[in-house]
Amino acid sequence: MTHRAVPAVTRAVAILRLLGRAKAPVGMKAIAQELGLVPSTALHILRALVAEELVAVDIGKRYRLGLGTLALARNALELADFPSAVQPHIDDLSRRYPVTAIGVDVPNLRHMVVVALSQTQAPVRLHVDIGSRFPTMISATGRCVAAFSRHPPEEIERRFRALRWNNSPSFATWRKEVEATRRQGFSIDRGNYIAGVTIVAVPVLDGMGTIAQTIASVGISSQLDRATALALAHDMQDAARLVGAPRGA
Repeated sequence: MTHRAVPAVTRAVAILRLLGRAKAPVGMKAIAQELGLVPSTALHILRALVAEELVAVDIGKRYRLGLGTLALARNALELADFPSAVQPHIDDLSRRYPVTAIGVDVPNLRHMVVVALSQTQAPVRLHVDIGSRFPTMISATGRCVAAFSRHPPEEIERRFRALRWNNSPSFATWRKEVEATRRQGFSIDRGNYIAGVTIVAVPVLDGMGTIAQTIASVGISSQLDRATALALAHDMQDAARLVGAPRGA
């Protein structure tokens, strides 16, 4: 199916994404320059977004995301089945293991989104937020996507080569890890993505056996030896089978 671009909508979404990445409010001129927009066009779109409460403007005429985006995000999460279905399972994982357990939606090859979260009570832990976005092909989840999706191999390779890792595997090594993920049904990233951090991921499959979401667990490598990481991975697989669609559904 061919989608016809709607320039005003595309530009509005680009502005919202830019403001979502920004660590501080951004002026109109900086927004226009960053996105390659005519300043008057950027201003008109910003005014419309402010009127809809999706963007807020301060006294210095700098822009940030508005509270209206929170309402949209909350409604999206409430209407989605996966976050509510996976929450008790990741709560159980974070109680039993020294990890922050998360449910991740994988809408496309550009980014994955954290939609459910359960923080470990361990003294040392990593901070993740609901709504956090990461490159889809990165780390353990990326290997699951490559192993269980139907995207063209050349597109997967292109996305892989654009990634930034702490300790990047070669593409040949990564392909072998993807094949191992396909065989065993889980992936463990030990320090490739983030130094000193182990990430375990399992796919949540739809009725056709294609990846729809993932469950991931993030912990300090010194707290997750190989035996513990494998036990965690197997428990995560059990959770994924309970949350995923029955095969053939």
